[in-house]
Amino acid sequence: MNSSVIRPLRELPLSILDLAWIPEGSNAATALGHSRDLVQHAESWGFNRHWVAEHHNMPGVACTATAVVLGYLAAATRRIRVGSGGVMLPNHAPLIIAEQFGTLDTLYPGRIDLGLGRAPGTDGLTVRALRRDPANAEHFASDVQELQYFFDAEAARGRVQAVPAAGRNVPIWILGSSTWGAQLAAALGLPFAFAAHFAPRDLEQALHLYRSGFKPSPQLERPYVMVGVHVYAADTDAEARLLATTLQQMFLALHAGRPRALQPPRADLEQVTPAADLAGVVATMRYASIGTRDRVLANLAEIAGRTQADELIIAAPMFDHAARMHSYELIAPSTWQ
Repeated sequence: MNSSVIRPLRELPLSILDLAWIPEGSNAATALGHSRDLVQHAESWGFNRHWVAEHHNMPGVACTATAVVLGYLAAATRRIRVGSGGVMLPNHAPLIIAEQFGTLDTLYPGRIDLGLGRAPGTDGLTVRALRRDPANAEHFASDVQELQYFFDAEAARGRVQAVPAAGRNVPIWILGSSTWGAQLAAALGLPFAFAAHFAPRDLEQALHLYRSGFKPSPQLERPYVMVGVHVYAADTDAEARLLATTLQQMFLALHAGRPRALQPPRADLEQVTPAADLAGVVATMRYASIGTRDRVLANLAEIAGRTQADELIIAAPMFDHAARMHSYELIAPSTWQ
């Protein structure tokens, strides 16, 4: 790797991935209000963008109606970009997504991102409730291209129009947790966001395939990579590690097929969890940065250098809203020298 092309962390855009987390004993209204509070502070703290993600049938997530939530967050801010990280396109007709995001960009011009994934964002039973055919994922590439067409200015002359999408400048991203998404993003000349915060295994290979296969497009002249990581920053390393046990419990529940609301931190989690289960969680959390501000920033700089990422996007599911706010404030770009 040529270190001369690695940007210092202070020059790297930093963004937020927020699923409007619902802690045990709380509710969706409170979670969405906390997301609104976070995005307003994120704007003043210098974060580049604030994304929410489509998930279904998850008791701990309140951003299922992704476009609706984005409108709520955009209305509460003035400058920060808001977007989807992402919309699970096989769950929807491209026409509908173009209409939704064309409308968002009409209301909040120049601030809307459209990140797309091909996973269902849920379990098999819920897939059927969504009236989604699992085979839809096989048409993901063509669906992305159809969506691009609806945003093209020429689409205004077509017999089927996604009003008011035609001519709107809504950047499309491909999201991925494998090499497949990387190759599609490269072929279409689109920015690529890799979910290393929950699927770290294929990160290096995916980024290599994306960069080596990239073909310039009207949207993007050169490759652009954003890498997802988890961050737990606190005043002490011990406090940060304790906060991160909420994430460990979340992964344990997901691996067991029993998603639930966010659980409070547990100091005894290692003592009550089978070693094999905990080892799987530790592997999943390979790109989690946990500790004091200096430790976290140093780790983020190391990740940025290793991956040559153009941007990092940070997830931080925490039980306590004040602790999450403090974590983001500690590492906020506005505090960098």
